[in-house]
Amino acid sequence: MSVLSKPYFHDEAEAFRHLESVLWPEGPVCPHCGSMSGKHYDLRKTRLGLRKCSDCRKQFTVKVGTVFESAHIPLNKMLQAVYLMTSSKKGISAHQLHRVLEVTYKSAWFLAHRIREAMRDGTLAPMGGNGSTVEVDETYIGRLADVPKQRTGGAHKNIVLTLVERGGSARSFHVDSTSIADVMPIVNANLDRESAIMTDTASHYRRSLGHFASHDMVNHAAGEYGRGHVHTNTVEGYYSIFKRGMKGVYQHCSEKHLHRYLAEFDFRYTNRSARGVEDQARASKAMKGLVGKRLTYRGTDRLA
Repeated sequence: MSVLSKPYFHDEAEAFRHLESVLWPEGPVCPHCGSMSGKHYDLRKTRLGLRKCSDCRKQFTVKVGTVFESAHIPLNKMLQAVYLMTSSKKGISAHQLHRVLEVTYKSAWFLAHRIREAMRDGTLAPMGGNGSTVEVDETYIGRLADVPKQRTGGAHKNIVLTLVERGGSARSFHVDSTSIADVMPIVNANLDRESAIMTDTASHYRRSLGHFASHDMVNHAAGEYGRGHVHTNTVEGYYSIFKRGMKGVYQHCSEKHLHRYLAEFDFRYTNRSARGVEDQARASKAMKGLVGKRLTYRGTDRLA
């Protein structure tokens, strides 16, 4: 049976049951008071998924306290969107979601941003560690708001800093510049000091990374792209997927929304098949990230 033929993609009652099984594996939890009482009142005959807390007496569904709260799109269609976004290597555009789900473009655009918010990890645990190698690099994407386009250089573009652990996860950040003041606080806060670091020969790396287990560089300016294990090909591979998605699928991304797209590409890379995470498991992990987050349409400001 095809994954998209699953009942919870086509029936809203089944969608509620599926999301409850993912978010409430031990039974309903009241999002208002945190009660896990098995005596919550079942009001699902009144409204799909509706329950009432036996402690605080407030009503709730599994959507309350998640980024899906107050969404008017049927839950089964939102779960389809989660699966499509997590299983598409380079992403899926809001226009495509609008056509597939048969919702308005505005609803599809906002739904995609809700799901990107669910994908946002927010973990503070350092990457790497003893025996691990982390590659660090930057790239340029899009155009800064209110900055005229230059013929050469990247002064008019957004700068993305990415840390990729070989065989592990990726973390990307939208930074203001490639100065030591903007780059090094992020590197220091996100990398374990026992990590081996690989970079290119940019000046901010040459002068600032001596406090890690080791630091090796490749000189791209001299046509060097690797010396045995010394290379930045892993992070370059990440950027290849990222740029193909941003240019070929999304085509335009405003500066203020770039961090959400980075969270999407980081999530799929970190939870990739090479690490044993297949499409259904990846979608379930994204669903678990729905909890404790909220995104309003006004909060996304405008379509971009």
